[in-house]
This record gives sequence, structure tokens and C-alpha cells, in this order.
Amino acid sequence: MARSGRLTRFTVRAIDAAASILPGRLSPPEHLRIGRRGEEEAYFYLRRQGYVMVARNYRSQRSRSELDLVGWDGEVLCFIEVKTRTSRDVQPAEAAVDQEKRRDLSRVAREFLRKITGNPPFRFDIVSVYFEPGVPAQIELFRDAFAIA
Repeated sequence: MARSGRLTRFTVRAIDAAASILPGRLSPPEHLRIGRRGEEEAYFYLRRQGYVMVARNYRSQRSRSELDLVGWDGEVLCFIEVKTRTSRDVQPAEAAVDQEKRRDLSRVAREFLRKITGNPPFRFDIVSVYFEPGVPAQIELFRDAFAIA
């Protein structure tokens, strides 16, 4: 990893650590901390893969869902859903992106597309992140994981 990437990653983690100890703040539940850490790992992984990230946690007032990450892979705009797990025991993380979730993500993606100029090609990617004890984070990228619903 390039020096600037390490510095950025260190800075993000230091800010997160400092924020977690500020007075008057309750620590978020464990599953939310793990999810945030997974999104952070996915963000840096995708940057190393050449993606140019343009948004994180994009929300729409019209939908309950959010786009975890939005980035360009070459000329293609990618809407990226990140799923994080601490075990592979039950089912693959990407299996959690069911038909209802795909519809919600599609709705938010349409709104995002309405706000940008042009009509770029786009796709939906899924990134599965696994934090299993004693092993470095394992990341799997599923390009073009599903069509707009």
C-alpha cells in the first residue's frame, strides 16, 4: 500500500478511536461497529483495485436504505453494498442482499442518477468482508452482482 494510503487509513482509525472515547457519547452496538469497520476495509480495498470513490453512506429521504459506497470503476458508476460478517458459519454475507434489499438499493440509485449529469453506464457491486478471529480481513468483490430492480 502506498504511503499516503497508510497515512489516510491510520488517520481514519485514529479519528474513530478518539470519537469513541469522547464524553457523553454512547458506544454504538457491536454489530454497527463491525459494519462500519467492514465498510472502511471495503473502501480501501476498492481504492486499491482502482475505483475512484465519490460517496459513502449516500441516503435518500424517499427510501429507508442507503448506498454504502458509490464509485467509478473506469467509465462505469458502481453502487456498492458492503456486507460484513464475523463468521462464515450460516450463509455467505452477499446472500443478505435479497430481492427486497435490491429494490431498495435500486430506488436510491435512481435518485442518485437523477442528481448527476449525463447518463453513465452503471452497475451494482457487492463486497463481502469477513472478520474471523486470528485471520486478517478477507474481502470478496462481486462485480455486476445484480440488475436494477
